[in-house]
Amino acid sequence: MKQTTLIKTMAATALLVLMAGCSTWDNMSSRQKGGVAGAGVGGVAGAAVTGGSVLGTVGGAAIGGIVGDQVGKRQ
Repeated sequence: MKQTTLIKTMAATALLVLMAGCSTWDNMSSRQKGGVAGAGVGGVAGAAVTGGSVLGTVGGAAIGGIVGDQVGKRQ
């Protein structure tokens, strides 16, 4: 599988997961919303920076989720 195809697939998957999370968006706290958004953005950024590495994607999602949670705590 080509590297660009893998990145596009991972980005599409992250977008689908983010959109599925938005279906229950009304019942979520601001911390939860921030965590979901941060994980989605972090996963895509981690995949782009590491060239589609699974470890980079998961690491980016984890770090993004933590940062999003902390940002959401202040709102």
